[in-house]
Amino acid sequence: MAQSSVKQKKKNQAQGSDRDVNLSDPSLYVNRELSWLKFNERILEEARDKTNPLMERLKFLSITSSNLDEFFMVRVASLKDMVGAGYKGRELAGMNAEEQLAAVGEATHALVRSQYNTFNHMLVGALEAEGIELITDHALMTDSERSYADRYFDDNVYPVLTPMAVDSSRPFPLISNKSLNIAALLSSGEGRLLGNKANKDSMFATVQVPSGLPRFIELPESSGGPRRFILLEQIIAANVQRIFAGYKIVGTAMYRIMRNADFDLDEDEAADLLQEIEKQLKARQRGSAIRLEIENNGEKKLLRRLQTELGLDDDDIYVIDGPIDLTFLMKLYGIDGCDHLKEHSYNSPQPVPAFEGESNTFAVIRRGDVIMHHPYESFSPVVDFISQAAYDPDVLAIKQTLYRVSGNSPIIRALAKAADNGKQVTVLVELKARFDEENNIVWARMLERAGCHVIYGLVGLKTHSKITLVVRREADGIRRYVHMSTGNYNDSTAKLYTDVGMFTCSEQIGEDATAVFNMLSGYSEPRGWNKLSVAPLWLKDRFLQLIGREADNATAGRESGIIAKVNALCDPDIIRALYAASRAGVQIDLIVRGICSLKAGVPGVSDNIRVRSIVGNYLEHARIFYFCNDGKDEYYLASADWMPRNLERRVEILFPAEKPELKERLAHILDVQLRDTLKAHVMDPDGNYSRVDRRGKESLCAQLTFSEEARETASRNKDKVAAGRVFIPEKGQKWKA
Repeated sequence: MAQSSVKQKKKNQAQGSDRDVNLSDPSLYVNRELSWLKFNERILEEARDKTNPLMERLKFLSITSSNLDEFFMVRVASLKDMVGAGYKGRELAGMNAEEQLAAVGEATHALVRSQYNTFNHMLVGALEAEGIELITDHALMTDSERSYADRYFDDNVYPVLTPMAVDSSRPFPLISNKSLNIAALLSSGEGRLLGNKANKDSMFATVQVPSGLPRFIELPESSGGPRRFILLEQIIAANVQRIFAGYKIVGTAMYRIMRNADFDLDEDEAADLLQEIEKQLKARQRGSAIRLEIENNGEKKLLRRLQTELGLDDDDIYVIDGPIDLTFLMKLYGIDGCDHLKEHSYNSPQPVPAFEGESNTFAVIRRGDVIMHHPYESFSPVVDFISQAAYDPDVLAIKQTLYRVSGNSPIIRALAKAADNGKQVTVLVELKARFDEENNIVWARMLERAGCHVIYGLVGLKTHSKITLVVRREADGIRRYVHMSTGNYNDSTAKLYTDVGMFTCSEQIGEDATAVFNMLSGYSEPRGWNKLSVAPLWLKDRFLQLIGREADNATAGRESGIIAKVNALCDPDIIRALYAASRAGVQIDLIVRGICSLKAGVPGVSDNIRVRSIVGNYLEHARIFYFCNDGKDEYYLASADWMPRNLERRVEILFPAEKPELKERLAHILDVQLRDTLKAHVMDPDGNYSRVDRRGKESLCAQLTFSEEARETASRNKDKVAAGRVFIPEKGQKWKA
């Protein structure tokens, strides 16, 4: 009786929820651009964290700079386009484009100040304490060092430089996107070429710092002294008089510009998508300027000249207190002799237990579904899977989607070899993978030359799913082997990004995989799916149904609960469904690496929702979903985040993990991440983040825990694994199961 009363109370609360609260109220949401900037601030915190090894702190600071570049080229550029077009629409948190641009500008200026505060007041001194000095002023060198730098300029730099003057006959040149440059203000001095035709104090010239040369140069080490490095632009600046011989240098300024790189393709009008993308890649270098970085002690007249020529507002100017473009710190991270300043607590990827001691990938998959947790476990089984299929005489076809691959991809080589061996190979290469377009064009052409059937996906949609299908003839008939993953088929990033992949030869998933590739390559739209859910037509509805079911269970007094691990959450419908589920009593834990437009812990709306973000040694990239389902636990993996672009404008796949041992593995991954107290940040009701309050809690780093567990598992099984297990056939050799 009492239980029925509780159920009825919850049911009444749920029924009245929509009347009590407007779930579309902008105050309940965080602007996605500002949320992303908070994520970059969390990365910056890692650079400021003195418990991290010094070189790792440099790496984190470099990442914040690289991230900010892409943010400007895409997100800020998009906002500027909307303002220019007069678009007045408002986003989820209630701001129009102009208001967003103002808020983003204020936040990014603060972030840049924090970056250089971190560099100048924390990292430079820490480097010097370790005997590494970064010289940012040519005048700080000794005579012998200056002589060495001048010789380096003469021998390596000067022949490459091309100074460009601006006058009535030479218009302002095209300054390449993200290039580092030195602007100079000249007077005629003894120069006769310009004579009296030009205003003696207004001659402008610029020279690009060569991107093909190392950004910093190590100077000869004095006996027992520190290692000293000087930036390339400082060597050029010290010799700028040589570049403009015969003219007086009134002043100089180091600068860099950012251009709009967010191009739109009219695929319906593009007769050849590949050629159209090649044109757009060139256009990126000519896109409108959106940001100017200039050194803080540069000639002020040059700043005004650059601002006028580039058509930039005051808010677009970033006066930099230090070296422009801190991405060079990633190169400094790689200098020799500094291993003791790096993180060594993490292991190299360990063998996947299911494949230990096995040379036949297909036999392993036939025994049961296999989950792999990268980078803690090796990506090699995925490469082996495709390599073995390329040589196996019983394999009839290989079909695969490629979004981002490595520069020297073994998977690409295997696919090419498979076509050469007479297999039917179909590869969807996503040409529209932002900033990987050029790389993917190269791979697409190479695969076509090898005899693969290369397709570019559906018009107007990016294919972001990660799936491989191998069709094999066996004694009992045709069998389909499938690999699906939350991450790309990239053997390089598989060592840096956390992802989960799964092998299966489930008949139902095999049928679905075939339907996916038929949909991508031809005019085929399945009436339904066995196990998979696919965007853009079915996946969002599936997520909403799963969330709604938990809300219904909670209202009815049944067991309920949701845990979701994603990279980003900003889809309005998903957020409103989560709010409604929270109000119905569903306990919801969200592990969101980056953008999160949902606010956690808002009274009466999201009291039952907790949000955390983990920033650590690896980039969190896996998408894992848990739904309690009244005690009948369901686990899913996906290529998609909870964003409109993933659910409505991309081809994405959600796939279930149904075996008890797979569910147990995913439950463990989620549990450890929810218990992280060292690298996790938790959201407050205002949308801000703070470190976990560790009082009364164990010190736990999820990534380090997974790394240690993988090592312990490999150690227990070391007697079972044969060294050199990776299948590499000799010339003419064929693989047989």
